[in-house]
Amino acid sequence: MDNYKEYLSLQCDSALRNIVRIYPYDVAPNVDTTGDGEPDEGSLRGSSELVAQRIKDEIQGKVHEAGLEILEARITYLAYAKEIAAVMLQRQQASAIVDARKLIVDGAVGKVEMALEKLAQNEVVTLDEERKAAMVSNLQVVLCGNRDAQPVVNSGSPY
Repeated sequence: MDNYKEYLSLQCDSALRNIVRIYPYDVAPNVDTTGDGEPDEGSLRGSSELVAQRIKDEIQGKVHEAGLEILEARITYLAYAKEIAAVMLQRQQASAIVDARKLIVDGAVGKVEMALEKLAQNEVVTLDEERKAAMVSNLQVVLCGNRDAQPVVNSGSPY
């Protein structure tokens, strides 16, 4: 071999491209990154040890005949085109918003359950199913809304 550095560089580039093509940047549902035919949660961002091992193994397989031994291989810098990076950021932000909304709804449901239990337990008021549903709806709107609650004053009974 005339130039083992150039040969190794080409093999590293080839191996890196092969492995990076398999993994999504971030965890994506129903993606098989291990090659076992089953979806998993591997990603470039979250599975650095797994990715590094696969890159090392890929390079080793390519340079074994040249008598080279690969001790370690890692991704030190990962860059995407602006358009792809912007879409990836939007996806992360959307995921964060969905997660936050789930947390808000779970908390609101707990508060509504607690309010109904307290009202029944303390015998403050007896609500029929229709009025419970109205109260649940109103509390959910107030607790899950993006804006502060706006008070409404009733001048008469709706019943």
